[in-house]
Amino acid sequence: MWAFAIVLALAASTIAAIVLPSFLRERRRRVLRTPGNDLLRARLARTRAWKRLPVELRSRLEERVRVFLGEREFIGCGGLKISEPIRVTIAAEACLLLLGHDRHVYDELQAILVYPDEFVVSDLSEEYGIVTEESRPLSGQSWDTSRVILSWQDVTEAGPGYNVVIHEFAHYHDYAAGFTAGLGGSRWTSVVKAAFDTLEAAEAEERPCVLDPYSLESDAEFFAVATEAFIEEPDSLQEDFPDVYDELARLYEIDPRLWS
Repeated sequence: MWAFAIVLALAASTIAAIVLPSFLRERRRRVLRTPGNDLLRARLARTRAWKRLPVELRSRLEERVRVFLGEREFIGCGGLKISEPIRVTIAAEACLLLLGHDRHVYDELQAILVYPDEFVVSDLSEEYGIVTEESRPLSGQSWDTSRVILSWQDVTEAGPGYNVVIHEFAHYHDYAAGFTAGLGGSRWTSVVKAAFDTLEAAEAEERPCVLDPYSLESDAEFFAVATEAFIEEPDSLQEDFPDVYDELARLYEIDPRLWS
């Protein structure tokens, strides 16, 4: 009898440990989503992300931004002081990728580190048994699920063909969804292969293309670059790579061609 009671108690505590954090998180998010800060809305209304959206999507963006800001820390690096416009601008761009669904893809994200400009990282490479350390400047980096690093200067340069926030949060989205790790399915694999062939031919012939040749670096970089084009140049991506566009529209559950 006692053994049975102990098993029940252990089972109950296990269930509580799994369910309670999720329940508390959702309750906190309901509070965060509740409009009540007109100043935040006014700042959000000045962002490029907000201005691009049709009216019916703006309230959804606002809800997601409120949750994003309420759950994540912004850390200034390299002497940059984090301001509210910096927080709201980055959150608005990152939340464009969440407009089509209620999945909380950024659950594990804890902090966004922001530098005033490009930052330098060190890489170790090995060739013929010789290890070399190289430094390279970056405008953004997303290499684990707890943080994303951005250059504020590059954030402000978002426009057709370039959006560092979308690029890095596409990487994060990819980590969470496992899209390029195989969970995208055989159709995604065949779509990417065909796109690579088209890109390589365009590069060899020096023809302009909506996707930067950098997207040929890897499947993960292709996904991030294609997501940039999906958000920033949707008509061109749909025209040049309709299958890629359709797959990204299915994943993100949005159609940026309908935005202003």
